[in-house]
Amino acid sequence: MTDTLESFRRFREKMNAAILAADDLTVKRFFALDARAYDAGALPAKTKELLGLVASLVLRCDDCVTYHVVRCREEGVSEPEFFEACGVALVVGGSIVIPHLRRAVARLGELPSV
Repeated sequence: MTDTLESFRRFREKMNAAILAADDLTVKRFFALDARAYDAGALPAKTKELLGLVASLVLRCDDCVTYHVVRCREEGVSEPEFFEACGVALVVGGSIVIPHLRRAVARLGELPSV
């Protein structure tokens, strides 16, 4: 993992702006749905972000993992909660998840503690 969290944020914002500027209705609707899926509802946003983190680890999407690590911190996820969720990802996804877990823990280390 060579890029910093700040470079990830800048690239994500720049590319999202470029994608949305294309003004494609399907893309805009999907982006909106993605954002709304993590809003608090029957489940709190914190729980939904932990679910997103687990799914991202199992699917092995490092960009998604980074995004959800940041959001988990913003929602007040503690390190014990973070590691319990990662344990679920390991059980579901198996050892192939370990490299992505390493990167998730490295990202977590870039963020202030709760």
